[in-house]
Amino acid sequence: MARGSYNFPGGGGGGGFGNQMPYDSFWGGIKYAFMRMPVAIRSIILATLIVFFIQMIGGQKLNEWAIGNLGFDPTFPTFLTQPWRMVTYMFLHGGFLHFLFNMLWLWWMGRAVEETVGPRTFTVLYFGAGILGALLDAGLALVFSDALVIGASGAVTGMLVAFAMLYPRAPIMLFLFPPIEARYFVAGWIAIDILFVGAGDGVARLVHLGGALGGYLMIKAYKNGKDLSLVIRYVEYLFGRVKPKSGSKGKRSKNKNMHIVQDAEIVEEVDQTELDAILEKISKSGYDSLSNEEKRKLFELSKKN
Repeated sequence: MARGSYNFPGGGGGGGFGNQMPYDSFWGGIKYAFMRMPVAIRSIILATLIVFFIQMIGGQKLNEWAIGNLGFDPTFPTFLTQPWRMVTYMFLHGGFLHFLFNMLWLWWMGRAVEETVGPRTFTVLYFGAGILGALLDAGLALVFSDALVIGASGAVTGMLVAFAMLYPRAPIMLFLFPPIEARYFVAGWIAIDILFVGAGDGVARLVHLGGALGGYLMIKAYKNGKDLSLVIRYVEYLFGRVKPKSGSKGKRSKNKNMHIVQDAEIVEEVDQTELDAILEKISKSGYDSLSNEEKRKLFELSKKN
């Protein structure tokens, strides 16, 4: 899934006092960086890493069994009689680079999405996009390909679309290219998948496109006030962990401090100046260098544009 080198949101690092670091060894640094990840992304990457590690050390027979029984099979009626494959296929990968770049995209761009929508909604977004990608692949399997599918690419593509919808003007740095706004980068990404559908290149283009559609629909619903996190609450309820909230209609409570601006043209120039300043700070120091107020302002200004 790799299509270039990317360094947004960037940032990272961490401080301590003076020259004192918050860790004293290489593995301490790895643990520190890992624990700084948002909780949903951290859990997804950890689970995927464990599965990939088992694939690598389990030998060829175990790997073939895992792909044959847990990879997504789009043929009828398998995808209906074995629906768990629509989730398990996202944790399997065909090689180190396949695994690495999917997880890097998830980490680099997913952080801003999870910090905006919250871990429960992000989890629904990620797996929802992956499931819709699998369903689209199954729906068109007779026309294109009915090969087994593995990898998190569909879910990651949905997350990329979500990022572009939340932060359309955020700069993305590609190696040897000038900064590209997220909306154009993701549009180009999807255009490539559309052009190469049915090309027989071993890439599950339909899964990518279904994931992109899922990301679009879910962020659209989120912006319209739908509480996607209810899906997680219902799953927890089925397993007896929590009780559903009474009177819940699937809508998020509105922020009392939010208001509607009718004459947006009056503040357009001021908003653009603020947005440019924030984007410049991101390009120099990374997304993590922003304060909470700047992150909130970036989200609000991106929605206007």
